[in-house]
Formats: sequence, C-alpha cells, structure tokens
Amino acid sequence: MSPDSVLNTIEKLVNEVLSQEKEYFLVEVKIKPTNNIKVYVDGDNGISIEKCVQFNRSLYKKISVADLFPAGDFSLEVSSPGVDKPLRSKRQYLKNMGRNVQVLFNDGSEKTGKLTEVTDADFQVLHGGKVSGRRTNIDDQNSPFGKILRDVPRLSGVD
Repeated sequence: MSPDSVLNTIEKLVNEVLSQEKEYFLVEVKIKPTNNIKVYVDGDNGISIEKCVQFNRSLYKKISVADLFPAGDFSLEVSSPGVDKPLRSKRQYLKNMGRNVQVLFNDGSEKTGKLTEVTDADFQVLHGGKVSGRRTNIDDQNSPFGKILRDVPRLSGVD
C-alpha cells in the first residue's frame, strides 16, 4: 500500500472514531518513516487528555484490524495541536476568534493582532497602533485563506 493510501485510510479511520462525538474534529495526521503515527485532534471547546486517550485506544484497535503495517509495527500518538501548530480548518479559525494571533503570508509579510472575523473565504485580523496617543485599529482588511504561507504555523497564539 502506498504511503498516501495508508495516510488516507488512517484519516478515514480517525473520522470514523470521531463521528460519534461531533464536537471533535481531525486537524492532521502525520506518519514518520518509523511508522510513528501522530494524529492531531481538536474540539470546538478544546480537548482533554482523557479524550485523547479514549480516541487513541479506539483508533489503535482500528489500525491494527486494518493491518496497515506489517506485524503491527507502528506506534500511535493522539494529541491536540499546540499553539505552534498551524490552523488547518475553518473550525479552528472560528474556535480562535477573539485571540491574538500571528499570520504569515506567501509574500513574506505578516500580521499580528486579534482574529475578529472568519468567513468561508477569508478572515480578519485587527492590529492596533496609536494615533494622537489613543489606541486605534490601523488595519481591518480581510485576508483570503489562499494567501497564507503553507507548511509553517499559519496562526500562532501570541497572547
């Protein structure tokens, strides 16, 4: 089975496990060459360690039954993404509304400020400055998701 096929199968199995509890969602799956599977799961209201352990146990059984790795030669870690991990879905952006974030763009520019709005196509980060000694918002333009730099943290907590 190709690495992409294994990854797709694991994502499908994760979504099966999560389907019983709609407040939780898959963020990302990574597989290292040593067959170490890292699954990042989040929830609309966060996720507890106990929930990660529960999902790990269920998912481990499903991966074992699917016989994706010879002789069960794999390890599995299920955790929540840390603040240094990129936001990958609209649900994560919505969950982080009102928080201070850093956004890195394809053109090398960045914005730091409060995530104030999320739509299907874009988001808004307001960052402040001082004008005549008073704090004011100096940038309130929406930023399309397509202009965000990939493969590095897109939005990171800077609180």
